[in-house]
Amino acid sequence: MKKWIPLIIIGLLVTGFWLSGLGQYTTLENFQTHKSDLLAYVADHHIQSLVIFGLVYITATALSLPIASLLTFIGGFLFGVVYGSAIVAICATIGATIIFKVAQSSIGTALRSKAGGLYKRVEKDMETNAFSYLLFLRLVPLFPFFLINILPALFNVRTSTYIITTFIGILPGTIVYVNVGRQLGTIENPADLISPHMILAISLLGVFALVPMLYQKFKTQ
Repeated sequence: MKKWIPLIIIGLLVTGFWLSGLGQYTTLENFQTHKSDLLAYVADHHIQSLVIFGLVYITATALSLPIASLLTFIGGFLFGVVYGSAIVAICATIGATIIFKVAQSSIGTALRSKAGGLYKRVEKDMETNAFSYLLFLRLVPLFPFFLINILPALFNVRTSTYIITTFIGILPGTIVYVNVGRQLGTIENPADLISPHMILAISLLGVFALVPMLYQKFKTQ
């Protein structure tokens, strides 16, 4: 039962977030209303602002709240491309690792103890090619961020592999989103500036991530 406590706590915190009405404040419109005050605070308290923003990002990611894109845009607007990309990539990786470890110790452990032959074969393949698979999932925007955070926990993926592939995999998209966020003061919908060409370019990086794994499979055959 103890291994489920962290997951239960996260579930309660997420429920509390939505029931408290905090979700209505995490909107682009609300940010646009207070952006001048936030910029002034960042100018006067740059280090404190980075710490506060980082803690918020880690918490939002660990709780799987659907505000990561908005926070990434805001990070770009408040801190610029270099600082914004760095703080977002680092804190997103930390938050993702937290929920990964929580899910791994609860759901993953329970699933592995009751798994059948098919699961064992998939798990073995995942262990062998974890780096390529995880990097592909991170680079190609096919699945929600929170789902990719939890999915590897169902298998015996090493934490070091998870951390490295998460950081590398989210970095290209983070830089794109942060760069778009710099223009929040002049646009209404940041998504309008994210072209299909950008998404395709990042997705191709994900395809390349599978090349070593495919080569090994072809070589063994």
